[in-house]
Order: sequence, then C-alpha cells, then structure tokens
Amino acid sequence: MSTSLPLPLRPGRTHEVCGLGATSFACAVAATTSGPVIWVSERYRRDGLNPRGLVSFFDPARLLIARGKDQTDTLAVMEEALRDGSAPLVIGETPKAISLTEGRRLQLAAKQGGATGLCLITPQGGSNAAETRWQAMPVFERDLREGVDAPRLRWRQIKNKSGPCRAWEVRWNARDRGPEILSVADCAPEPG
Repeated sequence: MSTSLPLPLRPGRTHEVCGLGATSFACAVAATTSGPVIWVSERYRRDGLNPRGLVSFFDPARLLIARGKDQTDTLAVMEEALRDGSAPLVIGETPKAISLTEGRRLQLAAKQGGATGLCLITPQGGSNAAETRWQAMPVFERDLREGVDAPRLRWRQIKNKSGPCRAWEVRWNARDRGPEILSVADCAPEPG
C-alpha cells in the first residue's frame, strides 16, 4: 500500500468532498496548485472565506471569488471556468444534489480545459460522474491543548474510479503549507 499523499487531485477531472472538514480539504487542494483558484458559491450565503484563514494554506491573493444566484448559476460558472482552464483549480459549493447530467458536464469541461474541479457537497449530494468523492472530518482529540493550531484531519475516499479507496489521517503544517501524514489505511468504498 502506498503511503503517498492523495494530493494533488487528478487534473482534468472533477472531484467531490463532503463533511465538516470539506472547506479545509479544499484549501489543502488549493495549496498543491499554483496560479489562480476560483471559488464559486451561491450569492445568498452570508458566510464566506476569511483571507486570514487561508494564509496557512495558500496566498489569498490567488483567490478569485464568484457568486452565482443559485446552484444552476454556480454550476454554469464552474463549467465555464473549467473549460477555459486559465485557473488550475475551480472549487464550487453545491448545497443541493448534483445530477448525473450536471456532473458529466463538469467532467467534460474539466477534461477540455485540463483544470481540476472540486465540488463541496452534502453527504447525499454527489454525482456518479465524479472521479473521486471524499469525506473530510476533524479528528477530535481529548488532549488537544488550547492554542494548538494543527488539529488532526481524516480524509477518507468514499469513491475512487481509479483505484482502491484509502483513508489518510493528517495534521496540517501551516509553516510548510502541506499535510503531515499520520496514518494511511485501505477502506471500503461507500455503498451505492
């Protein structure tokens, strides 16, 4: 079994992530790229990304934020950005399920532009067209001391079209802007 990192994600494909750690996973993916990162979400959302929170992952000056009026608009912006390929990573927040047709359109656009797409989804909101699907969760530690800024994270593949599913337990290293592998294990894909 390989203990290498799962990042960067396979380019020219669209991937999905769900769970409480989905945003930090997306930021970790952004840390593995160079060039602009396009982050698309719906306009109504009041919460947003704080540039200070991104610094331990990547330079926030690389971030371009787009707001769609609804999920259809968000997916359309993602599709155009992926097809263009000027940004190596396009991240989209999709609060509703992505249909197979929408997922395939994103895959075709990513393939054409050579960019990587990452959809932040709800646990049941994924598309069968995704190359990989991840569950990203914090690992709660009883002895986590106040002021410790490197919590443990668990990145579990629940779908992988290119090989076996694995789970990584990592701790983010803000100084090096990369994860430190704590453990890697094979795991079963999610049924369905």
